[in-house]
Amino acid sequence: MSDTHRRRNLTRGLTYRVAGVDIDAGDALVRNIKPLAQRTLREGVLAGIGGFGALFEVPRRYRNPVLVSGTDGVGTKLKLAFQLNRHDTVGIDLVAMSVNDILTQGAEPLFFLDYYACGKLDVQVATAVVGGIAHGCEMAGCALIGGETAEMPDMYPPGEYDLAGFAVGVVEKERIVDGARIAPGDALIGLASSGAHSNGYSLIRRILERARPDLSSDFHGRSLGEAILAPTRIYVKPVLELMETMDVKGLAHITGGGLVENVPRMLDAGLAARLERSAWPRSPLFDWLQAQGGVAEDEMHRVFNCGIGMVAAVAEADAARALALLTGAGEQAWRIGRVHARVAGQAQTVVA
Repeated sequence: MSDTHRRRNLTRGLTYRVAGVDIDAGDALVRNIKPLAQRTLREGVLAGIGGFGALFEVPRRYRNPVLVSGTDGVGTKLKLAFQLNRHDTVGIDLVAMSVNDILTQGAEPLFFLDYYACGKLDVQVATAVVGGIAHGCEMAGCALIGGETAEMPDMYPPGEYDLAGFAVGVVEKERIVDGARIAPGDALIGLASSGAHSNGYSLIRRILERARPDLSSDFHGRSLGEAILAPTRIYVKPVLELMETMDVKGLAHITGGGLVENVPRMLDAGLAARLERSAWPRSPLFDWLQAQGGVAEDEMHRVFNCGIGMVAAVAEADAARALALLTGAGEQAWRIGRVHARVAGQAQTVVA
């Protein structure tokens, strides 16, 4: 190449596309997202995707509304989604982690916003992810009202992305669920999880590295990979119905920290919970993970939900009716334990 030609290349004007950001791809993604978000519209949405900010009016049926917010991500479960090239369910996980969290305080989710970050935008992959987010919002009854797509060259390895999101909900001030009325003798109702949800995946990936299984192999009627990637269950609609029918004194979303660290989050310091391990069937996935990783039972309960994704505290007199209502709403639910007075030095939750 001549020196003259080289100088011309060096002085050629740069573009955002040359720098690694494709504005046209971003515009295509927005066009794909709009009909997905349209399906999630609900009362209160004044302006959604497309503006600098989304507008939402708290429904007027609330007399003394308190807003409740929650934010979360999907964590290293994304690594398995990349490995399996499966991107249509992690968006459900993203929504579930936030809406289930705010549900524990009695909140009805109103709207959700997401953040999708990547090194190079793949419109097809991003559309699949946001499609899952929209589906999760539909299941939770909240609106996908906005979000952000960040294409950041050199920040992420090729083919990878990160997700974060947050939900805002509302609850009548006098109906906030804070666990303050939980008392000794109250029953603990466990709602079935759909799998590992979005927690413990750093350990799961180490187990997979040790076991080196064929993720496409049959595992109780579906592939092992599908079982591991099963999206987090969204409990919003059945639990809101339950709270309309009876006094739910406390709720715990079983996320990072498993059963033994999340159930205490709804208990006063003077109370403890005893969970009966034999009271619910543990799904085969957790048995497989424990066997392949040589994971101790106590560690399983500290890391995983072990088959229980949400725990509700109700009066003993309401336990049977709560189970019937949840079962009628399509949930698998069991009475898994009870609350008792805590002895000094005693752990707040024991699985026995």
